[in-house]
Amino acid sequence: QLQLVESGGGLVQSGGSLRLSCAADGIILDDYAVGWFRRAPGKEREGVSCITKNGTDTHYVDSVKGRFTISRDSAKNTVYLQMNSLKPEDTAVYYCATGDFCSGYVTYVGRGGSWGQGTHVTVSS
Repeated sequence: QLQLVESGGGLVQSGGSLRLSCAADGIILDDYAVGWFRRAPGKEREGVSCITKNGTDTHYVDSVKGRFTISRDSAKNTVYLQMNSLKPEDTAVYYCATGDFCSGYVTYVGRGGSWGQGTHVTVSS
């Protein structure tokens, strides 16, 4: 059964760090572009970062550039989002998703794509 499971969210003070994990079961993440999205309270979902199938290219929305890093661990079939220098405006539910390709920092999640259930990140000021 195909499943994406995010973990690593939590409550952190402004300036702190968290590392989100997106672990896959039933698919090989290396076969897909993988991205992170977030939905802040009262706002629409937005793309945050995307990593290409071969892992050589990474993309970020301007608001997280220099603070967030997306990476792959093929042996663990997991994609990570390292989040440093967190700000209160980073508070959101974070989702990972598989897609066909990165359209900049947004992952194109077509019919064959999958979504995780989300993990909550709260940054206090």
